[in-house]
Amino acid sequence: MKKIAILLSGCGFLDGTEIQEAVLTLLALDRAGAEAVCFAPDIMQHHVVNHLTGTVSEDESRNVLAESARVVRGAIADLQTIDVTALDALILPGGYGAAKNFSNYAFKGAACDINSDVATAIQAFHKAGKPLGFICITPVIAARLLGPEHIELTIGNDTESAADINTMGARHIECPVWNTVVSKQGKIVSTPAYMLGPTIGEVAKGIDKLVGEVVALC
Repeated sequence: MKKIAILLSGCGFLDGTEIQEAVLTLLALDRAGAEAVCFAPDIMQHHVVNHLTGTVSEDESRNVLAESARVVRGAIADLQTIDVTALDALILPGGYGAAKNFSNYAFKGAACDINSDVATAIQAFHKAGKPLGFICITPVIAARLLGPEHIELTIGNDTESAADINTMGARHIECPVWNTVVSKQGKIVSTPAYMLGPTIGEVAKGIDKLVGEVVALC
């Protein structure tokens, strides 16, 4: 059975992982006969957002690893313990946590910095020739780390994010929500998910396709 690492950035699309994307990824992996092995960095979130009002909770702080554990019923480990040799691929669901906790893309755009543990994990899988899957906004992280290799990525058709991906050295390709882009440079698959929406059913089609392609590349 293939073991696929899932990297989470918290719990909730405005300040962490997009929960529906994470659950759809886990479901697709189970249906594909693969085992999901979940990780998150043991760091504090950039901030906490009240998902009912959309406002920042100024007096509240939360831990990315502890919040991510909510999504996967506690079955998660500190990213620093990841053993790339024991895993077959890595997938990153989306959510603003990727742009606020894994990186500061939300604030610095194409000049963003990537969390060192996140960068180390992605680069280790890539160096080992193992597949990588990037969902929703997470292709900007791939572009920042692997852009000099001119990889191909998609976030759908958002003009600003697409321009940033190109600025970082990767090549953005427009893509509908139900489809994926498989890069010719390395085993890298991406899909727009909730960068486009519009429904969970449409998002599921793209994530199912991405998971199938990632597993097939293992």
